[in-house]
Amino acid sequence: MNANTARVSVVIPAHDEGPVIERCLRAMLCGAAPGEFEVVVVANGCTDDTAERARRFPVTVIEVAEPSKANALQVGDSRAHVFPRVYLDADVTLGAADLRTLGAVLEEPGALAAAPRLVVELGHSSYLVRSFYSVWLRHPYHRDSMIGSGVYALSRAGRERFGTFPRQTADDAFVHRLFAADERRVAKSATFRITAPRDLASLIAIKTRSRRGNLELDATHCRVRSSRFDLRLVRFLVSLLLRPWCWPACVVYAWVVAVTSVRARAQLRRGANPRWERDLSSRTA
Repeated sequence: MNANTARVSVVIPAHDEGPVIERCLRAMLCGAAPGEFEVVVVANGCTDDTAERARRFPVTVIEVAEPSKANALQVGDSRAHVFPRVYLDADVTLGAADLRTLGAVLEEPGALAAAPRLVVELGHSSYLVRSFYSVWLRHPYHRDSMIGSGVYALSRAGRERFGTFPRQTADDAFVHRLFAADERRVAKSATFRITAPRDLASLIAIKTRSRRGNLELDATHCRVRSSRFDLRLVRFLVSLLLRPWCWPACVVYAWVVAVTSVRARAQLRRGANPRWERDLSSRTA
C-alpha cells in the first residue's frame, strides 16, 4: 500500500473483531486498485485473532494494549496520510465504489463531513427488533443529515475542526455536532451496511451505549452548531400518527427509547465506567 498514491485513508478501530474484520476489509478492497485506499487497522486490547486476520490483507495493522476506541482512532489517525479520511467500524461493510463516491463528495465546495446512506440488514432479526428499526429508519436524522452509525468521513478542513477524539462513547455523535447542516453531506448514491441485532436484549445493549454517549456529550456542553427549530421532526411525528398500521411499531420504538434512556442515566449516576456494551448476536463472519 502506497500512501503517496492513495485517494482515501480509512481508519478502522477494532477490539476483538476477529469474526467480522475480514468481511469488512474484503468488502472494501475487492474491486479496489492496488494502493487506491490507505487502510489502517488499529487492533486495540484484543484477546482474539483480529490483528492476524487483518494482516491477510494489504493494510497497515497496529496493535495497542489499551482497549479504547478513542485511543485507537487517535493512533490510526496519526498514522494515516491522506484526505479525505474515513473512520469505519469493523462490523460495517462498505464497498470500494461506495468509498470512492464518499471521497468525491468531500471534494465539493463547503463539504467538511460526509457519510454514505445507511442500509440495515434485518433478515435474522426478531419481530420486535424489526419493528424498532421500521420507525428508527424513518427519522429525518437518517434520511437527510446522518453522520455516524458506523462510518463517517472528514475532509482535511473538517478534521482540523477538533484535536483529539473524545473519550466519550459516541465519537460519531461528537463529530455530527461539530458541523452545521450545510457542512454535512449524505452521499445518497453510496451505501454502507450494518447487521441489526437478532434479539431485543442485544438491541437494548447497543442503544443504551449510544444513549449514554449522547448524554456524556450533553454533560460536556459539546456545542451543536445549528439549534434552529427542525420542522422535519414534526413532519416525522405527524407521518407516524397518520399511519395507524405503524402504531404497534411506534410502541416498540418508544419502549426501547424509554428503557435505554433509563439504563444510560443509571450508568452515568453510578459514575464507574461501564463495560462497552455490544451486540454479539450479529457478529458472525
